[in-house]
Amino acid sequence: MRAQVISPGSRGNVRGFRWHKLYIVVCEGIGDERWDEVNVAEGRRRCGRGTAMQCFQSKLNVFVWDMDETLILLKSLITGAYTKAFNGSKDVQKGIEIGKTWENQILRICDDYFFYEQIEGCNKPFVDAMREYDDGLDLTDYDFANDGFVGTAFDDDANKKKLAYRHRIIAHKYKKGLRSLFGEKMIKSWDNLYEVTDDLTDKWLSSARACVAQCASGNKDSNGSGAENINVIVTSGSLIPSLVKCLLFRLDDLISYDNVYSSWEVGKYQCFSLIKERFNGPNVQFCAIGDGWEECEAAENMQWPFVQVDPLPVTTSHRFPGLNLGTLGHYISVVYGDHDGDDDDDDDE
Repeated sequence: MRAQVISPGSRGNVRGFRWHKLYIVVCEGIGDERWDEVNVAEGRRRCGRGTAMQCFQSKLNVFVWDMDETLILLKSLITGAYTKAFNGSKDVQKGIEIGKTWENQILRICDDYFFYEQIEGCNKPFVDAMREYDDGLDLTDYDFANDGFVGTAFDDDANKKKLAYRHRIIAHKYKKGLRSLFGEKMIKSWDNLYEVTDDLTDKWLSSARACVAQCASGNKDSNGSGAENINVIVTSGSLIPSLVKCLLFRLDDLISYDNVYSSWEVGKYQCFSLIKERFNGPNVQFCAIGDGWEECEAAENMQWPFVQVDPLPVTTSHRFPGLNLGTLGHYISVVYGDHDGDDDDDDDE
């Protein structure tokens, strides 16, 4: 079993306090495919090398999601922790079998279609990290199996270029989706596995996806002007399995490949810093959502609101179904203030 497929997931101690009727968590101790222009929300980012948000005039909300045990449940199924927490009302062995089936499928797709067997030791925090080494070569007839790529030669420019080629193909396959790679029979089997998992987890998968879809849809502020919403994933797992998880768990149409970050090598705080640098601007608000101590600590250091998620049944944290865009908006307003002109929270006057 490769550890990168599931996030390390060690959970630290957290404590919470009530503020404006919200649960705020504080951590203790804490072909010829060319690279697309780097985009925001599928093609709206065309800002050159300056701050990405310099071309946004309206308010922008950036939702920074953890993946494992937040948007999807996988590790807790494999270990049995999720089903055991329900004290006999859920089939523990069935949950373990479902989790292992997912893990096997993820690894197979990673190795067979996303070069994971070759580049497992070359984890990068995001796909575009190697873009500067891509010379735009037509890869239609390129022989990836015999190009001499060495996955451990990190300082070799020739290998960096070959890794960049692989990242370009990975981005292309992600954008095309699983249906471009597999037939209906295989897609149907994954759909069935998704539904079985969703039933076992009381609709966790579908409701989490619905929440991300709400965030992706944007909203209107009280003055009627548009507000952009962007979803970003920062996962503790390595990059390639995380991209495949997005495809299998139906998140790829809501979160583009360039909005998936891996903290496996660099840590959550560094990924959060990269995201802030990329999207920073006077009208940008960030909100982190996750289950672990590392994203909690990183959000605290960034002075972002953090929404604690916990898949276990007895918890003071948020769960799916339940968490929605409205709740996330309340967390944002507590930290950033209500910029829409509402005075509902001015109870002290």
